[in-house]
Amino acid sequence: MSVLPRLHLGAAWLLCIVLLSVLGCAQARLPVMVDEQPVPSLAPMLERTIPGVVNLATRGRVVEQSPLFDDPFFRRFFDVPQLQRERRTQGLGSGVILDAARGYILTNHHVIHRADEIIVTLHDGRRFDATVVGSDADTDLAVIQIQASDLVALRAADSDHLRVGDFVVAIGNPFGLGQTVTSGIVSALGRSGLGVETYEDFIQTDASINPGNSGGALVNLRGELVGINTAILARGGGNIGIGFAIPINMAREVMTHLVEYGEVQRGRLGIAVQDLTHDLAQAFGLSGREGAVITRVETGSPAAQAGLREGDVIVRINGRVVRHATDVRNVIGLLRIDSTVRLDILRNGQPLNLHANVARRAGQQLDAASLDARLQGAMLADLDDDSPLYGQVSGVVIKSVARNSRAARAGLREGDVILSVNRQAVQDLAHIQRLLASPTRNLLLNIRREQQAFFLLLQ
Repeated sequence: MSVLPRLHLGAAWLLCIVLLSVLGCAQARLPVMVDEQPVPSLAPMLERTIPGVVNLATRGRVVEQSPLFDDPFFRRFFDVPQLQRERRTQGLGSGVILDAARGYILTNHHVIHRADEIIVTLHDGRRFDATVVGSDADTDLAVIQIQASDLVALRAADSDHLRVGDFVVAIGNPFGLGQTVTSGIVSALGRSGLGVETYEDFIQTDASINPGNSGGALVNLRGELVGINTAILARGGGNIGIGFAIPINMAREVMTHLVEYGEVQRGRLGIAVQDLTHDLAQAFGLSGREGAVITRVETGSPAAQAGLREGDVIVRINGRVVRHATDVRNVIGLLRIDSTVRLDILRNGQPLNLHANVARRAGQQLDAASLDARLQGAMLADLDDDSPLYGQVSGVVIKSVARNSRAARAGLREGDVILSVNRQAVQDLAHIQRLLASPTRNLLLNIRREQQAFFLLLQ
């Protein structure tokens, strides 16, 4: 029940009219100057910045089937054919012009993924068809290109200098409404472990980010780009004040790879690391909690050749402070292959500087159909230090699953990790080859998918 006294209807209307009149007059008398200084406004900055943010519309197609047909038991007992249909898809998003001369636009991978057509609409209303230069699912970033003149590119800031409490502005195309501006502050830095991407180092902000803002700009009060808006945390799909952006320093490193190679060519050191917790810090006789503890060093790897050992604590990489384990993966994953990296470590509490060469990932993949016809369409690979599960579980990862293949119909997905085959633990590719050397009537797989594990029976 309301605690306000009830008003006669006529009196209420009269009160509303009086209030609106007073507010209207007050608004009309707002001063342009206060103490001979202009009233603060973001408008001048936004007038320079908004032309560098574009709206994206995508079209594509997907092949669908009823979820019941993903269940092998349903297909076996009901003996029904695979019923599929093709569905047209449409999507909305945003992008940021970073190279006006070459027409390069940075956006999110999930915005343009599986799109047959990408239409870019500029602030001045011009529309262009875009082509994909390169895309990286692990960081959820993509570069597209348009052939256009008189483009306006945003200037990038150094996102490493961001602080919690800095004011920021989000620019994008929420819900397809067109360019929209929201403001807020940096709520947190270095957010990870969200399960949104493989490489996570998010800027958290309370500037409203909604569906359609993906790929848009997060700028500081000087109009400099500090991040690419990517994800929100919301129960109902709308904004509740928790949004995430990819720091522009990381995004520009990814963009460099995508423009040069069309993909991110990630290097490796051959180590597994974990966060330096309070208990571990005490066990190692350290006073601080920043750093990452090496838990595993591969024999013959660049890390082993450099002299790294299990129990070493990495505190800096190329002068950049390491706060936790994800920092190691994020930095190493974007270093150029064959480059030299400086590692500042603590060994038995004593500082030590080592140098290691960043090696190319082996990248060996195996067509699973060569092991068992029921796995047709899946490509397998060893777990490496690119995976967040590296050093935590043993198994092989499914790198890709072809559409409408037997593996896809059985319910296997890209990113799944096969932990065991017929209740025998899988160590690596060579081991699973030995386990499947002899044909079996049933194929029972123990699958790890994100944070869940389950058994899948293939017949």
